[in-house]
Amino acid sequence: MNAEPLWITESQVTSLLTLAEAIPALEQGLLLQAQGKAESMPKTMLQFGRNNLHALGARLGDYVGTKTWAHTEGGTCPLLLLWNADDGQLAAVIEAFALGNLRTGGTTGLATDWLARADARVLAMAGTGKQAMSQVAAVLAVRDIREVRVYSPTEAKREDFAARIADEFGARQVGARACASMAAACDGADVVTLATRAREPFLSAGMLADGVHVNAIGAIAPDREEFHQDVFDRTAAVVVDDLSSVRALSREFRTRYGDDWHGVQTLSERIQQQDRRPPAADVTLFKAMGMGLSDVALGTEILRRARQQGMGRAMPAPVKSKPRFFAAPPAAQAG
Repeated sequence: MNAEPLWITESQVTSLLTLAEAIPALEQGLLLQAQGKAESMPKTMLQFGRNNLHALGARLGDYVGTKTWAHTEGGTCPLLLLWNADDGQLAAVIEAFALGNLRTGGTTGLATDWLARADARVLAMAGTGKQAMSQVAAVLAVRDIREVRVYSPTEAKREDFAARIADEFGARQVGARACASMAAACDGADVVTLATRAREPFLSAGMLADGVHVNAIGAIAPDREEFHQDVFDRTAAVVVDDLSSVRALSREFRTRYGDDWHGVQTLSERIQQQDRRPPAADVTLFKAMGMGLSDVALGTEILRRARQQGMGRAMPAPVKSKPRFFAAPPAAQAG
Protein backbone atom coordinates (compact mmCIF):
# COMPACT_ATOMS: atom_id res chain seq x y z
CA MET A 1 0.00 0.00 0.00
CA ASN A 2 1.32 3.48 -0.83
CA ALA A 3 2.17 5.87 1.99
CA GLU A 4 -0.21 8.74 2.68
CA PRO A 5 0.31 11.82 0.52
CA LEU A 6 2.43 14.55 2.12
CA TRP A 7 2.07 18.31 2.03
CA ILE A 8 5.60 19.74 2.26
CA THR A 9 5.93 23.42 3.15
CA GLU A 10 8.46 26.04 2.10
CA SER A 11 10.33 25.91 5.41
CA GLN A 12 10.53 22.13 5.19
CA VAL A 13 11.88 22.30 1.63
CA THR A 14 14.67 24.65 2.70
CA SER A 15 15.54 22.50 5.72
CA LEU A 16 15.67 19.33 3.62
CA LEU A 17 17.81 20.45 0.65
CA THR A 18 20.56 23.01 0.05
CA LEU A 19 21.46 24.52 -3.31
CA ALA A 20 24.79 22.69 -3.31
CA GLU A 21 22.91 19.39 -2.74
CA ALA A 22 20.43 20.22 -5.51
CA ILE A 23 23.13 20.30 -8.21
CA PRO A 24 24.01 16.55 -8.13
CA ALA A 25 20.29 15.67 -7.95
CA LEU A 26 19.71 17.71 -11.11
CA GLU A 27 22.70 16.10 -12.81
CA GLN A 28 21.38 12.61 -12.05
CA GLY A 29 17.97 13.53 -13.47
CA LEU A 30 19.49 14.80 -16.72
CA LEU A 31 21.66 11.71 -17.04
CA LEU A 32 18.58 9.50 -16.70
CA GLN A 33 16.84 11.61 -19.34
CA ALA A 34 19.73 11.08 -21.77
CA GLN A 35 19.51 7.34 -21.09
CA GLY A 36 15.79 7.28 -21.89
CA LYS A 37 14.83 6.60 -18.26
CA ALA A 38 13.20 9.98 -17.65
CA GLU A 39 11.19 12.36 -19.79
CA SER A 40 10.15 16.01 -19.62
CA MET A 41 6.71 17.26 -20.57
CA PRO A 42 6.93 20.29 -22.89
CA LYS A 43 6.42 23.55 -21.05
CA THR A 44 3.18 25.34 -21.75
CA MET A 45 2.47 29.01 -21.17
CA LEU A 46 -0.52 31.29 -21.53
CA GLN A 47 0.11 35.04 -21.59
CA PHE A 48 -2.62 37.37 -20.36
CA GLY A 49 -1.53 40.99 -20.40
CA ARG A 50 1.83 41.21 -18.64
CA ASN A 51 1.08 38.01 -16.74
CA ASN A 52 1.75 34.34 -17.54
CA LEU A 53 0.23 30.98 -16.61
CA HIS A 54 2.82 28.18 -16.70
CA ALA A 55 2.73 24.39 -16.47
CA LEU A 56 5.49 21.81 -16.91
CA GLY A 57 6.13 18.28 -15.73
CA ALA A 58 8.09 15.06 -16.06
CA ARG A 59 8.39 11.33 -15.52
CA LEU A 60 11.28 10.24 -13.32
CA GLY A 61 11.74 6.89 -11.59
CA ASP A 62 8.73 5.95 -9.49
CA TYR A 63 7.02 9.32 -9.92
CA VAL A 64 5.39 11.64 -12.41
CA GLY A 65 4.82 15.25 -11.52
CA THR A 66 3.78 18.67 -12.69
CA LYS A 67 4.50 22.17 -11.45
CA THR A 68 2.14 25.00 -12.22
CA TRP A 69 1.95 28.67 -11.32
CA ALA A 70 0.58 32.01 -12.45
CA HIS A 71 3.27 34.68 -12.67
CA THR A 72 1.36 37.93 -12.24
CA GLU A 73 2.20 41.52 -11.45
CA GLY A 74 0.42 40.90 -8.15
CA GLY A 75 2.44 37.82 -7.17
CA THR A 76 2.62 34.08 -7.67
CA CYS A 77 2.09 30.78 -5.82
CA PRO A 78 3.84 27.78 -7.46
CA LEU A 79 3.01 24.21 -6.46
CA LEU A 80 4.63 20.90 -7.45
CA LEU A 81 2.39 17.82 -7.44
CA LEU A 82 3.87 14.31 -7.47
CA TRP A 83 1.95 11.13 -8.26
CA ASN A 84 3.04 7.51 -8.04
CA ALA A 85 3.81 6.41 -11.58
CA ASP A 86 2.47 2.87 -11.10
CA ASP A 87 -1.07 3.70 -9.95
CA GLY A 88 -1.48 7.47 -10.40
CA GLN A 89 -2.18 8.11 -6.72
CA LEU A 90 -1.14 11.40 -5.16
CA ALA A 91 2.25 11.23 -3.42
CA ALA A 92 2.97 14.83 -2.46
CA VAL A 93 2.09 18.49 -2.80
CA ILE A 94 5.21 20.62 -2.43
CA GLU A 95 5.19 24.39 -2.00
CA ALA A 96 7.59 25.47 -4.71
CA PHE A 97 8.92 29.01 -4.21
CA ALA A 98 12.22 27.79 -2.74
CA LEU A 99 12.19 24.68 -4.92
CA GLY A 100 12.02 26.94 -7.98
CA ASN A 101 15.04 28.90 -6.80
CA LEU A 102 16.94 25.68 -6.10
CA ARG A 103 16.02 24.33 -9.53
CA THR A 104 16.79 27.49 -11.49
CA GLY A 105 19.96 28.30 -9.60
CA GLY A 106 21.05 24.68 -9.46
CA THR A 107 20.63 24.27 -13.21
CA THR A 108 22.87 27.30 -13.77
CA GLY A 109 25.41 25.85 -11.36
CA LEU A 110 25.35 22.52 -13.18
CA ALA A 111 25.79 24.15 -16.59
CA THR A 112 28.60 26.33 -15.25
CA ASP A 113 30.33 23.28 -13.83
CA TRP A 114 30.27 21.59 -17.23
CA LEU A 115 30.97 24.60 -19.44
CA ALA A 116 32.98 27.26 -17.59
CA ARG A 117 36.75 27.26 -17.25
CA ALA A 118 37.99 25.50 -14.13
CA ASP A 119 39.97 28.61 -13.12
CA ALA A 120 37.02 31.02 -13.35
CA ARG A 121 37.29 33.68 -10.65
CA VAL A 122 35.08 36.62 -11.71
CA LEU A 123 31.30 36.53 -12.16
CA ALA A 124 29.27 39.26 -13.86
CA MET A 125 25.66 39.16 -12.67
CA ALA A 126 22.96 41.03 -14.62
CA GLY A 127 19.73 41.30 -12.68
CA THR A 128 18.93 41.81 -9.01
CA GLY A 129 15.49 40.18 -8.73
CA LYS A 130 14.20 37.21 -6.79
CA GLN A 131 16.32 34.67 -8.70
CA ALA A 132 19.55 36.65 -8.60
CA MET A 133 20.97 35.56 -5.23
CA SER A 134 20.51 31.86 -5.97
CA GLN A 135 22.15 32.44 -9.35
CA VAL A 136 25.21 33.89 -7.65
CA ALA A 137 25.26 31.11 -5.05
CA ALA A 138 25.03 28.44 -7.74
CA VAL A 139 28.14 29.67 -9.54
CA LEU A 140 29.95 29.97 -6.20
CA ALA A 141 29.03 26.35 -5.50
CA VAL A 142 31.00 25.08 -8.52
CA ARG A 143 33.77 27.65 -9.03
CA ASP A 144 36.14 29.52 -6.71
CA ILE A 145 34.70 32.94 -7.50
CA ARG A 146 36.56 35.83 -5.86
CA GLU A 147 34.58 38.78 -7.23
CA VAL A 148 30.96 39.35 -8.29
CA ARG A 149 30.15 42.38 -10.44
CA VAL A 150 26.53 43.45 -10.39
CA TYR A 151 24.73 45.26 -13.19
CA SER A 152 21.25 46.72 -13.11
CA PRO A 153 20.11 49.83 -14.99
CA THR A 154 18.85 51.12 -11.62
CA GLU A 155 21.72 52.41 -9.49
CA ALA A 156 20.02 51.80 -6.15
CA LYS A 157 19.23 48.21 -7.03
CA ARG A 158 22.74 47.31 -8.13
CA GLU A 159 24.31 49.00 -5.11
CA ASP A 160 21.91 47.27 -2.73
CA PHE A 161 22.41 43.86 -4.33
CA ALA A 162 26.20 44.17 -4.24
CA ALA A 163 25.95 44.92 -0.52
CA ARG A 164 23.68 41.92 0.00
CA ILE A 165 26.17 39.65 -1.78
CA ALA A 166 28.97 40.90 0.47
CA ASP A 167 26.80 40.19 3.54
CA GLU A 168 25.69 36.77 2.32
CA PHE A 169 29.03 35.46 1.10
CA GLY A 170 31.58 37.53 3.01
CA ALA A 171 32.69 34.47 4.96
CA ARG A 172 33.73 32.91 1.63
CA GLN A 173 35.92 35.96 0.94
CA VAL A 174 33.85 36.94 -2.08
CA GLY A 175 34.00 40.60 -3.02
CA ALA A 176 31.14 42.39 -4.78
CA ARG A 177 30.81 45.71 -6.54
CA ALA A 178 28.13 47.49 -8.54
CA CYS A 179 28.81 48.42 -12.17
CA ALA A 180 27.13 51.26 -14.03
CA SER A 181 27.14 49.37 -17.35
CA MET A 182 26.99 45.81 -18.62
CA ALA A 183 30.28 46.37 -20.44
CA ALA A 184 32.01 47.30 -17.18
CA ALA A 185 30.61 44.25 -15.42
CA CYS A 186 31.80 41.95 -18.23
CA ASP A 187 35.30 43.41 -18.50
CA GLY A 188 37.53 40.42 -17.69
CA ALA A 189 34.65 38.33 -16.29
CA ASP A 190 34.97 34.54 -16.61
CA VAL A 191 31.27 33.79 -16.13
CA VAL A 192 28.33 36.02 -17.11
CA THR A 193 24.83 35.28 -15.86
CA LEU A 194 21.76 37.08 -17.20
CA ALA A 195 18.64 36.91 -15.05
CA THR A 196 16.46 39.83 -16.09
CA ARG A 197 13.05 40.63 -17.53
CA ALA A 198 14.57 42.68 -20.35
CA ARG A 199 12.48 43.11 -23.48
CA GLU A 200 15.42 44.33 -25.59
CA PRO A 201 18.94 42.84 -25.71
CA PHE A 202 21.63 44.56 -23.64
CA LEU A 203 24.61 42.16 -23.92
CA SER A 204 26.72 42.18 -27.10
CA ALA A 205 29.62 39.99 -28.16
CA GLY A 206 32.14 42.81 -27.91
CA MET A 207 31.57 43.07 -24.16
CA LEU A 208 32.66 39.47 -23.54
CA ALA A 209 36.18 38.46 -22.55
CA ASP A 210 37.90 35.56 -24.29
CA GLY A 211 37.08 32.22 -22.70
CA VAL A 212 33.89 33.35 -20.98
CA HIS A 213 30.86 31.22 -20.20
CA VAL A 214 27.41 32.85 -20.46
CA ASN A 215 24.27 31.68 -18.63
CA ALA A 216 21.12 33.24 -20.14
CA ILE A 217 18.17 32.38 -17.92
CA GLY A 218 15.93 35.46 -17.84
CA ALA A 219 14.21 35.63 -21.23
CA ILE A 220 11.73 32.76 -20.94
CA ALA A 221 8.91 34.29 -22.98
CA PRO A 222 8.74 35.41 -26.62
CA ASP A 223 8.44 39.08 -25.61
CA ARG A 224 11.85 39.07 -23.86
CA GLU A 225 15.44 39.14 -25.06
CA GLU A 226 18.73 39.60 -23.19
CA PHE A 227 21.62 39.24 -25.66
CA HIS A 228 22.32 40.36 -29.23
CA GLN A 229 22.64 37.89 -32.09
CA ASP A 230 26.39 38.51 -32.44
CA VAL A 231 26.98 36.53 -29.24
CA PHE A 232 26.18 33.38 -31.23
CA ASP A 233 28.98 34.21 -33.68
CA ARG A 234 31.60 33.61 -30.97
CA THR A 235 30.16 30.48 -29.38
CA ALA A 236 32.06 27.19 -29.44
CA ALA A 237 29.20 25.37 -27.67
CA VAL A 238 25.52 26.31 -27.56
CA VAL A 239 23.70 24.32 -24.89
CA VAL A 240 20.10 24.43 -23.62
CA ASP A 241 18.14 22.75 -20.87
CA ASP A 242 15.10 21.80 -22.97
CA LEU A 243 15.14 22.10 -26.74
CA SER A 244 11.38 22.05 -27.23
CA SER A 245 10.86 24.99 -24.87
CA VAL A 246 13.69 26.99 -26.42
CA ARG A 247 12.28 26.40 -29.90
CA ALA A 248 8.82 27.47 -28.82
CA LEU A 249 9.55 30.39 -26.49
CA SER A 250 13.05 31.88 -26.91
CA ARG A 251 13.08 34.87 -29.26
CA GLU A 252 16.89 34.92 -29.22
CA PHE A 253 17.18 31.33 -30.41
CA ARG A 254 14.23 31.37 -32.79
CA THR A 255 15.74 34.37 -34.56
CA ARG A 256 19.10 32.62 -34.88
CA TYR A 257 18.15 29.06 -35.75
CA GLY A 258 14.80 29.26 -37.53
CA ASP A 259 14.15 25.76 -38.83
CA ASP A 260 17.72 24.41 -38.52
CA TRP A 261 18.67 23.54 -34.93
CA HIS A 262 21.49 21.07 -35.52
CA GLY A 263 24.06 23.33 -33.79
CA VAL A 264 22.21 23.28 -30.45
CA GLN A 265 22.86 20.60 -27.82
CA THR A 266 21.03 19.79 -24.60
CA LEU A 267 22.88 19.71 -21.29
CA SER A 268 21.72 16.12 -20.77
CA GLU A 269 23.45 15.06 -23.99
CA ARG A 270 26.72 16.62 -22.90
CA ILE A 271 26.50 14.99 -19.47
CA GLN A 272 25.89 11.56 -21.00
CA GLN A 273 28.81 12.05 -23.40
CA GLN A 274 31.02 13.44 -20.59
CA ASP A 275 31.59 16.42 -22.88
CA ARG A 276 32.89 19.34 -20.85
CA ARG A 277 34.13 22.73 -22.06
CA PRO A 278 36.07 22.51 -25.34
CA PRO A 279 39.74 23.25 -24.48
CA ALA A 280 40.17 26.14 -26.94
CA ALA A 281 36.65 27.55 -26.66
CA ASP A 282 36.10 31.29 -26.88
CA VAL A 283 32.52 31.63 -25.63
CA THR A 284 30.19 28.92 -24.34
CA LEU A 285 26.48 29.68 -23.98
CA PHE A 286 23.82 28.02 -21.86
CA LYS A 287 20.15 28.89 -22.27
CA ALA A 288 17.69 27.76 -19.61
CA MET A 289 13.93 28.01 -20.00
CA GLY A 290 13.01 25.80 -17.06
CA MET A 291 12.06 22.16 -17.47
CA GLY A 292 9.73 19.87 -15.60
CA LEU A 293 12.37 17.20 -15.18
CA SER A 294 14.45 19.54 -13.01
CA ASP A 295 11.50 20.31 -10.73
CA VAL A 296 10.56 16.65 -10.44
CA ALA A 297 14.19 15.61 -9.81
CA LEU A 298 14.34 17.96 -6.83
CA GLY A 299 10.78 17.17 -5.74
CA THR A 300 11.42 13.44 -5.57
CA GLU A 301 14.64 14.01 -3.62
CA ILE A 302 12.81 16.32 -1.20
CA LEU A 303 10.02 13.75 -0.80
CA ARG A 304 12.56 10.96 -0.16
CA ARG A 305 14.25 13.02 2.54
CA ALA A 306 10.93 14.10 4.06
CA ARG A 307 9.76 10.49 4.44
CA GLN A 308 13.16 9.48 5.81
CA GLN A 309 13.11 12.27 8.41
CA GLY A 310 9.41 12.10 9.26
CA MET A 311 8.65 15.56 7.87
CA GLY A 312 5.65 16.85 5.93
CA ARG A 313 1.97 16.88 6.86
CA ALA A 314 0.08 13.71 5.99
CA MET A 315 -2.98 14.31 3.83
CA PRO A 316 -5.99 12.06 3.31
CA ALA A 317 -5.87 10.51 -0.14
CA PRO A 318 -8.64 11.80 -2.42
CA VAL A 319 -11.73 9.57 -2.46
CA LYS A 320 -14.00 9.41 -5.51
CA SER A 321 -17.52 10.80 -5.22
CA LYS A 322 -20.31 10.32 -7.72
CA PRO A 323 -21.08 13.63 -9.50
CA ARG A 324 -24.54 15.17 -9.31
CA PHE A 325 -26.08 15.76 -12.72
CA PHE A 326 -29.03 17.96 -11.70
CA ALA A 327 -30.06 19.92 -8.66
CA ALA A 328 -32.43 18.06 -6.37
CA PRO A 329 -36.08 19.02 -6.97
CA PRO A 330 -37.70 21.22 -4.32
CA ALA A 331 -39.48 19.34 -1.54
CA ALA A 332 -43.14 18.66 -2.30
CA GLN A 333 -45.56 21.15 -0.77
CA ALA A 334 -47.51 19.81 2.18
CA GLY A 335 -51.24 19.28 1.28
